Amino acid sequence: MTDTPELPDPDTAPASDRRAVVRLRPERRRRGFGPWAYSDEVVLDRRTRALAPGSIVTVEDSERRPLATAAFNSASKIALRRLDADPAAEIDGGWFADRLARALALRETLFDAPFYRLIHAEADGLPGVVIDRFGDAAVIQPNAAWADTRLDALVAALCDVTGVTAVLKNAAGRARSLEGLDDASGMVRGTLDGPVAVPMNGAIYLADLAGGQKTGIFYDQRPNHAFAARLGRGRSVLDVFAHVGGFGLAALAAGATSALAVDGSVPALALAAQGAEASGVTDRFTTMKADAFDAMTALAGEGRRFGLVVCDPPAFAPAKAALDAGLRAYERVARLGASLTEANGFLVLCSCSHAADLTKFREASLRGVAKAGRQAQILHVGGAGPDHPVHADLAETSYLKALFLRLD
Repeated sequence: MTDTPELPDPDTAPASDRRAVVRLRPERRRRGFGPWAYSDEVVLDRRTRALAPGSIVTVEDSERRPLATAAFNSASKIALRRLDADPAAEIDGGWFADRLARALALRETLFDAPFYRLIHAEADGLPGVVIDRFGDAAVIQPNAAWADTRLDALVAALCDVTGVTAVLKNAAGRARSLEGLDDASGMVRGTLDGPVAVPMNGAIYLADLAGGQKTGIFYDQRPNHAFAARLGRGRSVLDVFAHVGGFGLAALAAGATSALAVDGSVPALALAAQGAEASGVTDRFTTMKADAFDAMTALAGEGRRFGLVVCDPPAFAPAKAALDAGLRAYERVARLGASLTEANGFLVLCSCSHAADLTKFREASLRGVAKAGRQAQILHVGGAGPDHPVHADLAETSYLKALFLRLD
């Protein structure tokens, strides 16, 4: 058994080298250092294991050449997260401000109003960090230890750069537990008076930033809402797994004759109804509190058909271990959705599962459509909006799939 090499003693190193060093193992095949390094790709000796989760370190290759500045967490499967190409970069308030300003410039180019995802983790240079903006308020998810321990500096820079006055920390979700972090959410700056009105695709949505799912609304579906809304003009719409009415309200704003929103959450449907009222479409909007599978089965049994059916479920396959079961669930959703779609109507099927790539999701969906005795044309394949940029070296940042089908 080969002894694991020890790092140089920082007490005897030059001052410029006293920041902790973490070295990549020689068997790591990728040259240089990408956005991540897993725990089995780095040298984990006594000194590195003693580093506090979220420590800022200099990464070296196996020949001791400096590669980058990174955040280190020996307790996480993702041991290193690249922060800066400069091995000596200072991760301070100015560094945060630069990253935020760059992200803000892109969003201000893309959108006319300050309602968008401002930071999309690695793709915006802040690994493990998600920030959604709602006008003068923002919700931040510091899903990596390095960001959680520097939350005060990040929030201060966020307020300085964007001008937001209320910031809520959302600590829910599997990602934080994998980093060894707590699940304590709450306000870290300013106050919120209740749900926030969000204008999007001609409709008004009500987002509960403190008590809703994720950050309160799903900005990633914005372009898919818009595409579906065009298909729903002059048609009846069934919006399954509706949350706060994303697809249904957009379709009504574009001229759908009616929309039925189905969801298992009473609070989400209440927000959807408030959004319908704010959008002036209450007379064409109804809700159904029910399990989605039960509701679709019952509606099919009643002989109901809709011109546009949209199914946007939660992640059925969030990890590889759940892939087979998840694909079966997507197939079932497609079968039930197809049975509720009128002839020459449209069926929209969505997946936010990281483990189910587009090919697997499409195959499962089309199997379900075929089992319903329907034939489909694929009109369009959608993804997340441009405020959710994709990191070129991380397929995981391209997670959302939306299939737009026209049925026989």
